[in-house]
Amino acid sequence: MTQTALITGASRGLGAALARALAPTHHIIAVAKTTGALEELDDRIKAAGGAATLAPMDITNDAAMQTLCRGIHDRWGSLDVWAHAAVHAAPLAPAGMIDAKDMTKSVAGNVTATATLITYLAPLLGTDGTALFFDDPQAGQPFYGSYGATKAAQIALARSWQAEAAKTGPRVHIATPRPMPTATRARFHPGEDRGPLADPQAEAARILAELRA
Repeated sequence: MTQTALITGASRGLGAALARALAPTHHIIAVAKTTGALEELDDRIKAAGGAATLAPMDITNDAAMQTLCRGIHDRWGSLDVWAHAAVHAAPLAPAGMIDAKDMTKSVAGNVTATATLITYLAPLLGTDGTALFFDDPQAGQPFYGSYGATKAAQIALARSWQAEAAKTGPRVHIATPRPMPTATRARFHPGEDRGPLADPQAEAARILAELRA
């Protein structure tokens, strides 16, 4: 039976790296808003002998997420892995100057969409599946108000689910990736020397090894 892995935020960075790392053993369901980047990921997965289903969708679109999850159920019946790498990274700003639209987008992308996806995907993951989240402990740091607060709320949701599912499943794992030269980090740290940063593919391998330990 084909194993399946849903990657939300699969177009670049750690999400794309995880998709490529899981592709030898899983059919990848790749979700992101950027169609071109998803097609590039698909080319790489196919070149390595894997297979993927591309879903160019916005995770804040509830109807799209319902359609996606129904499609997973109808085609495969269940889901083995969900890796949630999608994140909205609003521009850094002092707490007293956070743009209201940026905060609304941060809450919608990082908190509301995560809660909705947990609701939809928990039945597909069942008792044996694995959900994977990625912590980025920036809450309380200067200028990280909207990103830090909403990312912390996302991880709080994951920790609650982790505690609730400890005896019944699915397995909920929260990893803390090392700093990587991603587009999100470049927005937060323009001009940073990217040489010392961790390679996303190496981080994907490390996190999956941690997951399997």
